[in-house]
Amino acid sequence: MALNDVKEIDTTGVLVVGAGPTGLALACDLARRGVPALVVERAPTLFPGSRGKGLQPRTMEVFDDLGVVGAVLATGGPIPVGMVWRDGERQGEHRMFDEPEPTETAPYTAPWMLPQWRTQEILLARLRELGGDVVFGAEVTELTQEADGVTARLSTGAAVRAAYVVAADGGRSILRGALGITMSGETVDPNPVLVADIRVPALDRDNWHMFPPADDTGLYTAICPLAGTEDFQLTAQFPAGVTPDLSLQGVRDLVAARTHLSADDVTAVRWSSDFRPRAALADRFREGRVFLAGDAAHIHSPAGGQGLNTSVQDAYNLGWKLAAVLRRGAPAALLDTYEEERRPNAARMLGLSTRIHRGEARRGAATRQLGIGYRDASLAVETREGLPEEALRAGDRAPDGPCGAGTLFDVFRGPHWTLLAVGTDAEVPSVDEELVHVHGIPAYEPYGKGLFLVRPDGYVGWAGTDARGGLAAYLARCGAPSRAHFPA
Repeated sequence: MALNDVKEIDTTGVLVVGAGPTGLALACDLARRGVPALVVERAPTLFPGSRGKGLQPRTMEVFDDLGVVGAVLATGGPIPVGMVWRDGERQGEHRMFDEPEPTETAPYTAPWMLPQWRTQEILLARLRELGGDVVFGAEVTELTQEADGVTARLSTGAAVRAAYVVAADGGRSILRGALGITMSGETVDPNPVLVADIRVPALDRDNWHMFPPADDTGLYTAICPLAGTEDFQLTAQFPAGVTPDLSLQGVRDLVAARTHLSADDVTAVRWSSDFRPRAALADRFREGRVFLAGDAAHIHSPAGGQGLNTSVQDAYNLGWKLAAVLRRGAPAALLDTYEEERRPNAARMLGLSTRIHRGEARRGAATRQLGIGYRDASLAVETREGLPEEALRAGDRAPDGPCGAGTLFDVFRGPHWTLLAVGTDAEVPSVDEELVHVHGIPAYEPYGKGLFLVRPDGYVGWAGTDARGGLAAYLARCGAPSRAHFPA
């Protein structure tokens, strides 16, 4: 898509800056809700590297809802078991994370491997199916906010007028800097890391190959087969102060020095980069009508695979709220809940990533992100009393489970809300069936009994035993008003 001859664009919707996983996931969510969105990306193409290659179970649930999980499953694969090598001999397997079995409540329980470039291709294809696209080679050079919108000047010469802007332009976000939003954080590790996508036909693809250092430097090297491709991802740590050689010969020399492979065994370097592991969190996620999402809001160590996944959760949280305000008449104050909900969770995930990097935590249940919730946020309205500690509450992720010939996730899938009556015949208000789907199921242990209003992003927003406990007011606050209003 080109804008070279366009001087002014009025989206009457959202300008998304950045076509990484965050921006593309958000654009897909907005498109299926009928919200006009323009995605601009300063690079000439999608990001070419494998960098964020692990998709956590909660992200798989999001992709299920966005309509891309089929492509993700078809082109990716499970995380391979680690294999430790020394002096050219296999020393034994190393399992980096626990592997629970799928359950009724969680159909996806283990990370799924897909190189980031493939994830982005799948999301872009889905966006185009939904009628959207990306403008490549377009950088935001100027941003002006007014009371009723934002005007962005692009490097193409075009001016874009939008109701809201989402900065999803990465860890070195230009928009974040232009807004004067600072980041607080720390250097997780002073040692730089080289990461590259390479071709090594001589190496088997059955394992994630790990090569501990022969000395006491502690500098790791690993070569991981990338599912669905012919490539491997090479990661190698260097001493502090060293600048890794990213060239083909530099990578070949590195592999020959640290593994049993020869330099000639590396037949190609398809992409390479280096970074210093850092953890940083934006001091705020919003400035007026501009929101930060993804790496623009939080920068993770790659340990534990939380960065891309936390970023997708940002997009999923923000998409339905923008649509509610722009298309359903929800009060603009609803958008305040984005930072309220996402910033504390991003902070927790940053802490987890850092602990895993330093060997202080294992890749366990928390890394799967199924336990993320918003119980303490203002959109979690729990009207029941005396609940046991293990009970599902407002703010929790709504579990999957059997429902008729399908599952609850089949019921939830789509841009609507779901009012779920579990083991109860309590009266419910008349609702707009396009916005709120009403379903009843028998008592189901993960839910117990009661009424559960499930948000478009799969979290329980309101829970109670009687719809007169403020359900109508809650729906109105979120842009899905009921036709009949019960007294509070």
